[in-house]
Amino acid sequence: MSTVYLNGNYLPMSEAHISPMDRGFLFGDGIYEVVPSYDGALVGFTPHLARMQNGLDALEIPLRLDPAEWREIAAQLIARNGGGNLGLYFHVSRGADISRHHAYPDGVTPTVFAFAYEIAAAPVPDKAAVKPFKVGTAEDLRWHRCNIKSTSLLGNVMHYQQGHAVGQDETILYNSHGEITEAAACNVFVVKDGVVATPLLDAQKLPGITRHMLLAILRDDGSIPVEERVVTLDELRSADEVWLSSSSKDIVPVIAIDDRPVADGTIGDVWLAAQTLYSTHKFDF
Repeated sequence: MSTVYLNGNYLPMSEAHISPMDRGFLFGDGIYEVVPSYDGALVGFTPHLARMQNGLDALEIPLRLDPAEWREIAAQLIARNGGGNLGLYFHVSRGADISRHHAYPDGVTPTVFAFAYEIAAAPVPDKAAVKPFKVGTAEDLRWHRCNIKSTSLLGNVMHYQQGHAVGQDETILYNSHGEITEAAACNVFVVKDGVVATPLLDAQKLPGITRHMLLAILRDDGSIPVEERVVTLDELRSADEVWLSSSSKDIVPVIAIDDRPVADGTIGDVWLAAQTLYSTHKFDF
């Protein structure tokens, strides 16, 4: 995995150079997306592009590439890096200025960078094959614009490290009202009596693409009831099943929270049905 894209050029990663005055480096002033590709088939590419553009608009970064241009960059990265199962990382910063100043500078050209890296094969709907997560919980201490997929990820990184340091796979976050927001790098779902619920979107949560697609798939199929609403920490702890979702993981069952089992501590049947539907339809978006 050595060929990257930088500002219109494809070149070896060792030759890709970005100015130390780039605001992405100095301020985390940028937007990014990660798109899985399995043997050249992209997962959720259209909604990923829409979210990226929403983030660029929110940060007032003046970049608008046609979707066909992004698809060509993706196709070139896949071809130039050997195909197979790849994660495609797209990064747009505001660009480099001649001085460091908090205000948005005028006349700066955005930096566009993308690269590919190997990922595991697509997850399968199989209880024996999936690696369930054991997670912790923590109060959400991040900023109140988590709906923007910014490269300023330190809050998420610190919450993730909080769990990682004690051997947990993720950290599920809750606000000062005891309401679940999301996990450090995933969205959260709970299941009770066969009904799937996930927290309503607001500025406390990233509008996850896997979340978006899973909700659409479940609603279109109709066999599994689904709700978007406030989900409390108490509900999380008493759920029959808990899942996490992200582009790199699909849907992951959680079997323990804060060293206590979720229900009987095994992978649930609703997860199996949901992952089966998701695996069937995730390339439709």
